[in-house]
Amino acid sequence: MSPIGGSGKKHSESGTARLLGSGASGILELFTFHPVDTVAKRLMSNTDKIFGGGQTTAQSMSKLNQVLFRDAASKATISKYLSLFPGLGYAAGYKVAQRMYKFGGQPVARDLLDRHYGQSFTRTFGERNGKAMLHATAGSLIGIGEVALLPLDVLKIKRQTNPEAFRGRGLFKIVADEGMALYRGAGWTMLRNAPGSFALFGGSAFVKEFVFGLEDYNKASFVQNFFASIGGAVASLAVSAPMDVIKTRIQARSFDSPESGMTILRRMVQQEGFGAFFKGLTPKILVVGPKLVFGFTLAQWFIPTFDRMLKGSVSVAKAEQ
Repeated sequence: MSPIGGSGKKHSESGTARLLGSGASGILELFTFHPVDTVAKRLMSNTDKIFGGGQTTAQSMSKLNQVLFRDAASKATISKYLSLFPGLGYAAGYKVAQRMYKFGGQPVARDLLDRHYGQSFTRTFGERNGKAMLHATAGSLIGIGEVALLPLDVLKIKRQTNPEAFRGRGLFKIVADEGMALYRGAGWTMLRNAPGSFALFGGSAFVKEFVFGLEDYNKASFVQNFFASIGGAVASLAVSAPMDVIKTRIQARSFDSPESGMTILRRMVQQEGFGAFFKGLTPKILVVGPKLVFGFTLAQWFIPTFDRMLKGSVSVAKAEQ
């Protein structure tokens, strides 16, 4: 029986193509969407009501302005825009590493699962469902392992939401001072990443399988990858939203804060209600969603494209010998 994912050896991309494709998508995503990410993180870490509560529209807009732009709230438009790029160095390191690991690593996990458990997925879920489930499971496993990059994510979010926590310290000083404290919230991160990545890759595979009827997902066109990415991104954001809010608040707090994730969870329920678990979901779907769609679409398109280019270059070199 052939591999169920269309990802057998003859269809697999090279490791170089996976790294180049996922890395390129991460770089383009970073410079296009970092301000949007900052806005979402600041909304999620805000614990006060911005609208309602007897406030006038002017008061609400003033509070929103303060939440989004912090110290630059009263400055000119260009200064406000530039204030949405805090922690760009950390963001660059995290985003590129994360996209290379996630989008480049999922095909590796998929190939391994396909090779050793492909027939089990087929027997359990059927051939078509098994293919989508295999992609989703590979994504979930990679999502859990993403916790290794947590310190970079912590530093990025703190720069975006709580810059006072740095107190003038540089990267190496913070690492030396905080040590394993940079991995606080690792459990919540895994609880967010496992279902989120499952839904991202599973949703994309579902669209390719059942909407476009593709047997080999690597042969999807740019447009097909785009719509598949929309399906995966919306599913991922909705599924991971509650854990993402808790994770963001854990990472946004001061380094010396004693609050645990459970303390934050209880306070959210008591003081803000269950709606707090979906704070920032609307802007995430409207503006962060496109960021994920953008990066995922490019990665899915870049990887087989780079693979064809590299194989073409090798063929030309052999022909010239």
